[in-house]
Amino acid sequence: MAMSSRERVLAALRRKEPDRIPYCELGVDRAMAERLMGWGKPKSQAANLEANVYSVEEAKAIASYLQMDNICYVLRAPVYAHKRAGQDGRLFYGEGMIKTEADLSSLQLPDPHDDALYAEAEGFARQKGEYAAWLVTRIGIFSTMLSLGLENFCLALHDNRPFIEAVLDRYCDWTAVVAEHVCQLGFDVFVSTDDMAFKTTPFFSPALFRELVLPRYRRVAEKITIPWIIHSDGNVMPFLDDLVSLGIAGLHPFEKGAMDIRAVKRQYGDRLCLLGNVDLNILGLGTVEDVDKEVRELIRDVGPGGGFIVTSGNSLAGYLQPENVLALSRAVQRYGRYPLGVQS
Repeated sequence: MAMSSRERVLAALRRKEPDRIPYCELGVDRAMAERLMGWGKPKSQAANLEANVYSVEEAKAIASYLQMDNICYVLRAPVYAHKRAGQDGRLFYGEGMIKTEADLSSLQLPDPHDDALYAEAEGFARQKGEYAAWLVTRIGIFSTMLSLGLENFCLALHDNRPFIEAVLDRYCDWTAVVAEHVCQLGFDVFVSTDDMAFKTTPFFSPALFRELVLPRYRRVAEKITIPWIIHSDGNVMPFLDDLVSLGIAGLHPFEKGAMDIRAVKRQYGDRLCLLGNVDLNILGLGTVEDVDKEVRELIRDVGPGGGFIVTSGNSLAGYLQPENVLALSRAVQRYGRYPLGVQS
């Protein structure tokens, strides 16, 4: 019997075999949506900075067109860094604004106890239809790094740890309250997007992660009552056991060249749903045939036994080829039905 998209995603997050491997995305650039859907551009440069935020009607239209199983609502605390829109409206962060304790008074976050903060999110979840509705936020470590600026953050790790902790606590305390609220609104999945690693190694040592980050993540984890997916680009293998210990349901996106999704499936497949990791280089520069092969082999190697959701290796960026994005979607439909019959 065919499952709804929500049922399919939740079964995969429970490490079960649904009727078909789900296809989900954490984000779709507005520029890509324009090319796929024939939409117009945002009317202003300011709008470009939030160009990947969609109404529920827009999100469902994209999901329907690409046969995706999820829709996303983004609710993040503001980052105190200079922002600019790059090509196709992609948001880039520049120099951080919180340089010393004197700047802490400028770090003002929306009142997380104010019901008005959640009004739009509540409406989004209420109108999700059969899709799995994902609430996308940050816990706080990446917001802290961006707001301080990477160089200032690294120096403060050695020279002024209390300053970092003060900023990080503000973000994590805010997210804990937000998590408690949004988990009661009808969302199906809670997603946190804190990048914590370069392609070769984490931003900080496992020891520092356990001292600085993990206890604060545990505080937030106590408030998360729906399946939790953590996103981080780069190589988080040195503290993957710590992330799993938080009770997360899934990890995204297993960046190519940084982590081996097949090896993680063998080692953690009984504890973790894997989300990823169709190569963005193939989606941007390859052929339709290359994409089909990539998806087929991922499903063949990672799909057996369940606990796998196909996604791009990050998000559907504006520089990808639309025909390759469509090929990704079609390949999941072609090869992803259980019981899997994908051959080499």
